[in-house]
Amino acid sequence: MEDAAPPPGSDTVGNLPEFSVGEISLAVKRTVESSFERVRVRGEVSRPMRAGSGHVYLTLKDENAVLDAVCWKGAAQRLSIQPEDGMEVIATGKLTTYPGRSKYQMVIEQMELAGEGALLKLLEDRRKRLAAEGLFDADRKRPIPFLPGVIGVVTSPTGAVIRDILHRLADRFPVHVIVWPVLVQGDAAKDQVSRAIRGFNSLPEQGGPMPRPDLLIVARGGGSLEDLWAFNEEEVVRAAAGSDIPLISAVGHETDTTLIDFASDRRAPTPTAAAEMAVPVRTDLIARIAEDTARLTGAVSRRLNEGRTIVSGLARGLGDPGARIEQAQQRLDYASGTSLSRITALLDRLKYAVDRPIPSPAEILARTRGRFDTVARGLRVGPIERSVVDGARELDRYLRRAEAAYDRRLKVEKTRVDSLEKLLNANSFERVLERGFALVRDESGAPVKSAAETSAGQTVSLRFRDGETSAVIGAGSGPSGGGGAKPKPKAKPTPASSSDTPTPTQETLF
Repeated sequence: MEDAAPPPGSDTVGNLPEFSVGEISLAVKRTVESSFERVRVRGEVSRPMRAGSGHVYLTLKDENAVLDAVCWKGAAQRLSIQPEDGMEVIATGKLTTYPGRSKYQMVIEQMELAGEGALLKLLEDRRKRLAAEGLFDADRKRPIPFLPGVIGVVTSPTGAVIRDILHRLADRFPVHVIVWPVLVQGDAAKDQVSRAIRGFNSLPEQGGPMPRPDLLIVARGGGSLEDLWAFNEEEVVRAAAGSDIPLISAVGHETDTTLIDFASDRRAPTPTAAAEMAVPVRTDLIARIAEDTARLTGAVSRRLNEGRTIVSGLARGLGDPGARIEQAQQRLDYASGTSLSRITALLDRLKYAVDRPIPSPAEILARTRGRFDTVARGLRVGPIERSVVDGARELDRYLRRAEAAYDRRLKVEKTRVDSLEKLLNANSFERVLERGFALVRDESGAPVKSAAETSAGQTVSLRFRDGETSAVIGAGSGPSGGGGAKPKPKAKPTPASSSDTPTPTQETLF
């Protein structure tokens, strides 16, 4: 007979170990973690989510499977990139299980983009997103100041970039430079660069311990896309776009383009070119000022000549005040003489009119005096005198204006002559003689410019700083040199001390 199946609870079933749910979950967790203690997983990021606790939850997927993943708060803060939906990455970490839902997941410790193509895609997506926010709009960009008094430079203090910038600024127009030292590559670079830009903007405009720059330059040398990635970070781009101080970006070489270039007010192809954009050429400014001064002097001279012509015309129109007074006196004399003549004629006519009763001489004289007084009252000198006084006052006013304009012209010309005198003294050959050189002239007094212009036995004059002496070409150079003084051996040139070479001043914060 066949053996019957063992009933439940028989010895066969009783040999299997019995686990609780927690025990079996813990056993699975230990198995998974010991087998996949350190793994690198490549996949596409899907549905990334940062929780209020700071942890980041996401899903890694490919065409065959899906893997849940979590990045704890501490590791999430140290990630070189922030996960975004659709980004292809390589995640490094370990596998574990989540007993609460009977799921396994990956704990991410590090994350990097999977290849340069992914970097370029991320860069383009970020550029489009920031451009849609208006951070790259042309109306946000401000003009670069023509001549900044203080320039702030955000770069590495030890590289060749800062030396190139300082050297070019010293050549063109020396200004006060403040360097904010930062890392320009690596995970910490984005934080340091953004803090430097905001730090310069936070300086008080007046009265602070450190002068606030009029212009900022963010600079770095060339490198690969990964080397320059800090200047593509959103934090750096937003700091550049929000800067109240005009900003020039000079990151990489001419062919390199980073997102900070779009947010800055001006992009320079190289750090040296940024220094050239920042300041003009000092010699060009001096020449332009001299030209403008000459034009202004000519305009003032023409204006003075026009003023003299106007004053001369007004003086001719006023005439001679003394002559006008004499003419008025002459008219008064004529009027008085005519009145006396009329009185005499009337008296003569009355003398012969004996048939007619005539008034007494006293009455005639009284009436005559009344007429004379009437005529005299009509001859007033007051208006003439007032006219003469007003003309003299007007003439004095024009003369004072002419004298003041003449004095101003003399001061301007004196200043110009003093400037030309200083320039002439600076370019005088006597300054060259004071540095130890000598001027050689021939018998006619003409300068000798080369040895080919001299001949043996020729007498020349040598002018030094403190006087002149004469010499004979070739004297004492041969065996029969006439017992001339033996020439002293030439002193070896002393190498210039490094302290003699002017170096631009560099001031460093922090």
